[in-house]
Amino acid sequence: MKFNWFSKKKQDYPQFWLDYLEHFKTKSKSNINDTRFIAFDTETTGFSIKEDRVLSIGAVSFTNKVIDVNKTLELYLQQDVFKAESVKIHGILKSSTIDKINELEALKTFLAYIKNDVLIAHHANFDRGMINEMLQRHGLGKLKNEFIDTGVLYKKSIHVIYREEQPAYTLDYLCNELNVPMVDRHTATGDALITALVFLKILARLDKKKHLNWGYLLPK
Repeated sequence: MKFNWFSKKKQDYPQFWLDYLEHFKTKSKSNINDTRFIAFDTETTGFSIKEDRVLSIGAVSFTNKVIDVNKTLELYLQQDVFKAESVKIHGILKSSTIDKINELEALKTFLAYIKNDVLIAHHANFDRGMINEMLQRHGLGKLKNEFIDTGVLYKKSIHVIYREEQPAYTLDYLCNELNVPMVDRHTATGDALITALVFLKILARLDKKKHLNWGYLLPK
């Protein structure tokens, strides 16, 4: 009998993680119009993936370019790490009366929402890193979903050649360039909705240029 001392037994994982992994046994849709996209954002205590913590997670879903505003996700987490200087950005106070849940419950709810759908975020490496760090703290694996970064996609859509004076493709910059209203900026759900609208504007541009395909959308 062989023993693998470095692998975790299936029964050691919580059911919500096993349910999440189960979604990836189904083949992903290859048609863009049939694919469910999830735009999401995290508000955090700072920019250190290791040291800082997620304060809130917001997400919106859309299929065939239609945002389902009745099925948005908005989670506020209990604050184990508090940095007063970050409150002026996200506005979430430690003593706020907003209902908050613990980190594990937030992961459970978030994973049930995203399933195996394609995730969209602006500066996606940061948001993905923050969620993965949460998962790691609870002995779980990393996110399995495909990711699209709206900043990278925007750059590809205008065929930018690298130069030192290249502008920073912030979310504010993209909103100004694509005429997207900045409603509820710097709230997780507000930024998730803005990111979804930015993504749809870029899709329209790619569609016009006949570049609307998975080769453009997904990272190589």
